[in-house]
Amino acid sequence: MTRPWDIGPLTEHDVERVGAVLGLARLEQGDGLYLVAWQGDEPIGHVYLAFADPAELQDVAVRKEHRRRGVASTLAEAAGREAAARGVDRLRIVVSIDDKAAQALYRKCGYLETSIPPTRVLGPVVIRTGAIEVDDTLLTWEKRLAAGPSHARPPR
Repeated sequence: MTRPWDIGPLTEHDVERVGAVLGLARLEQGDGLYLVAWQGDEPIGHVYLAFADPAELQDVAVRKEHRRRGVASTLAEAAGREAAARGVDRLRIVVSIDDKAAQALYRKCGYLETSIPPTRVLGPVVIRTGAIEVDDTLLTWEKRLAAGPSHARPPR
């Protein structure tokens, strides 16, 4: 099925435009890259692919008016291809125990529960955009990847 959007890495040229509508909480994290979903010249979603050990999907965001159209799953798939092209054999995602919509999305994308026990996070967490108060229990899920070429759009 052809999607009405393209996926490509965030470029320095697009940081301000993407950050204005989606935020870029992990921009200065320095251990990965953002992939951005574009509909024409409008950024509609993004995912941060952190090359930690193991690699992890973080900061998955889709603009409210574009949700429930497959943007997040397309971003997750593109991140998996990008990771596999770089020799990564598995990806993790951390999801809130209460976020049933996100859990359904990641199950659909092939993520499975791990043996890592749920983690309680309580108190301030500092991200690029500032400190936020968190009171949540997080689940860690994982997906095995097959090596292959990247299908992300070239830089703009």
